[in-house]
Amino acid sequence: MAVNPRAGARAGDHHVEQLRSLLASQGMKVQVRHNLDDVAREARQLHDDDELRCLIAVGGDGTAAEIVNRTPPGMPIAVYPLGTANLLANYVGVRPNPAAFAEMVAQGRTLTLDAGLANGRVFLLMIGCGFDAEVVRRLHEHRSGHISKWSYAKPILAAIRNYSYPTLRITCEAVGGDCRPWATTARWAFVSNLPCYGGGLRLTPDADGSDGMLNVCTFNRGSLWNGLRYLGFVLARQQQRLTDCKMASGCRLRLESDLPVPYQLDGDPGGVLPLEVQVLPQRLTLVVPASCSLLRPQWQKRQQLVHN
Repeated sequence: MAVNPRAGARAGDHHVEQLRSLLASQGMKVQVRHNLDDVAREARQLHDDDELRCLIAVGGDGTAAEIVNRTPPGMPIAVYPLGTANLLANYVGVRPNPAAFAEMVAQGRTLTLDAGLANGRVFLLMIGCGFDAEVVRRLHEHRSGHISKWSYAKPILAAIRNYSYPTLRITCEAVGGDCRPWATTARWAFVSNLPCYGGGLRLTPDADGSDGMLNVCTFNRGSLWNGLRYLGFVLARQQQRLTDCKMASGCRLRLESDLPVPYQLDGDPGGVLPLEVQVLPQRLTLVVPASCSLLRPQWQKRQQLVHN
């Protein structure tokens, strides 16, 4: 069990202790680690020896991404949501309920999803380039502990005062028969593996984590006023009606700018453009509840995960 002590607005030690007790009562051996490198190394060894039921990531979307980046494809991962947004856990129907989570682990149903690769780093949900990434950069630049939704207020105001909305260039490379080339320019750009974004926003409502594609949403005009206008259309799920909004998809993308534009991955700072992005089909294996609506008939069969 990998526990991120900085996840969310509070530590949640009682959740961890309850989880450990509940899993142990079902005959499972549970090891709790706070160093992600250590837990990934131990999990890889157990997985290679067929002695790992699953690796539990306790935290938010950033914790899940860190674990996936440290582990090989095919390793079953269960996300216990104690972060600020918990978009991935919410998407597959996992709630911060220790008893229900322990039952989910015991049942052992798994779901395989695509992921993305951005400049060599795996991401699970989405990429944001431009204003939102500038807010994330400013937030984490001064972060000293747990964050809450209110922690974003100051960096948002700072970004409103200073962000200049540079032009972004986005190109899609042809890969196989399903991915056709295209190119566009924009002031805001979002690349999604799943239809998840903070605040319940559906920037790419057609994103499907099992189709071997990444979905792209761009907006062409840069200013606070246009940002508020775009937000209104997104909240109404009508952004596709905008003539200055482009919705597209692709397998391999490049995003660049003549100025140092920041990007964020799954809500964490990623760096500055340029950015090379590609889809990683079936990269992520998640342990999910039996009630998960994403479970297809071929996945309904219980996976035989080994007790450790």
